[in-house]
Amino acid sequence: MGTNDGTAAVRGARGRVVMLVDNGVEGDSRVQKTARSAAEAGWDVTLLGCSPTDREQRWQLGPALVRLLPMPGARPAPATTPTSDGPTSDGVPAGGAAATRPVRRTPREWLLARGGLPLRAARLARRPLEHAQVRLWRAVQGDGAWRRLEPGLWNYERAFGPVVDALAPDLIHAHDFRMLGVGARARERARGAGRPVRLVWDAHEFLPGARPRRDNARWLPAHLGYEREYAPYADAVVTVSEGLADLLHREYHLPARPGVILNAPAVDGEGDPSTGEPTGDEPGAAAPDLRRLCGLDGSTPLLVYAGSAAVQRGLDTVVEALPRLGGVHLALVVGDPQAPYVRQLTAAAGRLGVADRVHVQRYVSPWQVVPFLSSADVGLIPLHHWPNHEIALITKFFEYAHARLPIVVSDVRTMAETVRATGQGEVFRARDVADLVRAVRAVLAAPGRYRAAYNGPDSPLPGWTWAAQARRLDTLYRDLLATEPVTPTPAGQANLR
Repeated sequence: MGTNDGTAAVRGARGRVVMLVDNGVEGDSRVQKTARSAAEAGWDVTLLGCSPTDREQRWQLGPALVRLLPMPGARPAPATTPTSDGPTSDGVPAGGAAATRPVRRTPREWLLARGGLPLRAARLARRPLEHAQVRLWRAVQGDGAWRRLEPGLWNYERAFGPVVDALAPDLIHAHDFRMLGVGARARERARGAGRPVRLVWDAHEFLPGARPRRDNARWLPAHLGYEREYAPYADAVVTVSEGLADLLHREYHLPARPGVILNAPAVDGEGDPSTGEPTGDEPGAAAPDLRRLCGLDGSTPLLVYAGSAAVQRGLDTVVEALPRLGGVHLALVVGDPQAPYVRQLTAAAGRLGVADRVHVQRYVSPWQVVPFLSSADVGLIPLHHWPNHEIALITKFFEYAHARLPIVVSDVRTMAETVRATGQGEVFRARDVADLVRAVRAVLAAPGRYRAAYNGPDSPLPGWTWAAQARRLDTLYRDLLATEPVTPTPAGQANLR
């Protein structure tokens, strides 16, 4: 992205920042906005993520450099089914050796591919052993038991550690829990070499209340121990909501309460994140028209859900409500329209006779989200009750607000309290189809009443912008580099091996 001459003159002058994230960056709006806004504010930013292949990938995110690193032991994506007139995805011509070479699967891979009852039975059979492993290694090694329970965490160190050292940052910004340990070890290596590197830990969620990302008994206790071990090494902690800041402060006995950097969207006209001046160049192309993509005119009632599609997000409740909401359409804006859960939702819509009213669309860029959503009538957040859902103000909440959409949210604590306080929407009981129908009907009957919450002197929108969050983060970076680094405890140093 182009910038004005003043920004270009100071780019990188404030210091070198290395950001770490355990994904491929695409689709992670918080990470993208953080890297880009810091670079536009004058920091020399390199964002390191995970490559989906066995090769490093590089691209620019405005002035920030993105490097996706191959993970040790990762396998390249399998070749696509060959056609008669094109190559496979690995570049081998169709009909060649790759087209006929048999694929050998391990027993574990066979079970994963087979799924269903065999996989569930295998997992249940292993569960007593997994619980025994957790008890044994936690008794022997305490929080350090993650080294035995989840040794794959070392792969992040192997992939990222040498690159971070070579970049010689002044500040490391570690996103989420897996990157915390990578950042802590890099910080200590640098300080051992005489370079006083600072570490910022950006806690995206409350791990003790998270749903395990793998179906085994080891995952959560291993990652909790990992996070507890390395939390003391952070020179500063930031997170996404006030409630989560309080929980992290208590859970990890942090010396200071974490700062809050909201998952607020970038909106038109924000300009440079450090000065507020216009940059003279928008981050991307104009947003597509959501209604046009769905084939709808302006008078058709349209509900929208934008974000990750998973069972705990409650989208099945919305689909089940559609037969009771005559003429109302639903747009699902998701990362992968072919994901299994999305296919389950569309199949359910077919069984209910509402398939023609469900429209699945792909993500747009973070800078297009707000105008893309703005043609809808209602923004949906139908989350199930889960500890992290109770304390979150999630990205889509702010995106809907800046799109000036009335919000219909389940009764998860923090967002329900906010909606009731502002009057920007309605709250329904999670998983309750009839109550969701009531809430949607109420909003569609009087949309102006709810949109009015975004207007006037009491509007919450000015504080719910990414520019405001970027200025807070810029101040944190500058303050950290102006102070003496924190010295970890001897016990903490011993755990870095």
